[in-house]
Amino acid sequence: MNSIKPPVEIRYKKELEALKATDTGKVPVNWQMSPMAVKKFILGSNEPIVYNGEEFIIKKKYLGNDALVERCIVTLAGNRGLMLVGEPGTAKTMLSELLSAAISGVSTNTVQGTAGTTEDMIKYSWNYALLLANGPSREALVPAPLYVGMEKGIITRFEEITRTPAEIQDSLISVLSDKVLSVPELGDDGFLFATQGFNVIGTANTRDRGVNEMSSALKRRFNFETVMPVKDVSLEKQIIINEVNNLAKESGIEMTPDEEIAEILASTYHELREGVSSLGHRIDRPATVMSTAEAVSVYYQTMLTSYYYGDCKMGLDCMVQNLVGAIAKENKDDLVKVKDYFETVIKDRSNKIGGLWKEYYAARKELK
Repeated sequence: MNSIKPPVEIRYKKELEALKATDTGKVPVNWQMSPMAVKKFILGSNEPIVYNGEEFIIKKKYLGNDALVERCIVTLAGNRGLMLVGEPGTAKTMLSELLSAAISGVSTNTVQGTAGTTEDMIKYSWNYALLLANGPSREALVPAPLYVGMEKGIITRFEEITRTPAEIQDSLISVLSDKVLSVPELGDDGFLFATQGFNVIGTANTRDRGVNEMSSALKRRFNFETVMPVKDVSLEKQIIINEVNNLAKESGIEMTPDEEIAEILASTYHELREGVSSLGHRIDRPATVMSTAEAVSVYYQTMLTSYYYGDCKMGLDCMVQNLVGAIAKENKDDLVKVKDYFETVIKDRSNKIGGLWKEYYAARKELK
């Protein structure tokens, strides 16, 4: 049975195997490969790798700041916790998955932080049938992701850490400081000392600052890296194309993205996010997050509509409808700003460039 979204270690299984088999770098204790190979896995390489008689070109998977990726790898090699912060939709989760898969061979040892996250969801709970029958024992203990990471010497990913209650966040302090977890019910045998290779990668949205702000004590246990939104339109276009291609392949959609339409959408998101157009117009920025991830969703929804209901020709009217749904979901006033954007920036491009930009401007009627 095919998975809707296979984990990174399955999706890139052959690449990971080829990199491990040909790795000549220095490998930290209990890592699957060297920091150099981890970097190559994430950022790609033009030099082919020959493994089992097959030639591999390692694809670039993270289209962002290369120096940031290198710093993240060094942080983890130094046994420091890594905290990735930034606006929603800036590929923090994807980067943490790539790092975990390359370093530990598994990216699914994850805590998804919510307002309802409890300590037993991150550390351990009990099989109450065994607990009542035999009392506290290792057999009755049900490990949670933090326990699993410490026991096996692998990375634990903690998503949306600032959405969890403060007391849950602070329960990580002793684990990150002393690399030991205490299970009081097991008495003298209740100390789990972390195996080499254990670490924590956390993610936090800057939009959630103030929901449950991390304490200074916890912040000191992490190295912080800020993942910035994509600043280059051509790079954002390429991300949209790559991600939509992956989604289409996983869903069995026999259709490829239109690069010109992808560029129009990338330009729209980039300019609304930055507050200025390439033509020099000042733009009122919407309050909602204009993330690349949202742009991918808008494009993919438009592609699906044309695939199932049309003739596989992308419709700009449909794309504008999906754009409205994405932008106006939090603040209806944002729709006015988008209408102004179409009446200035898109109108100018329609007159000067024509072509699809003219069609895009005509589609403004969907901005209702």
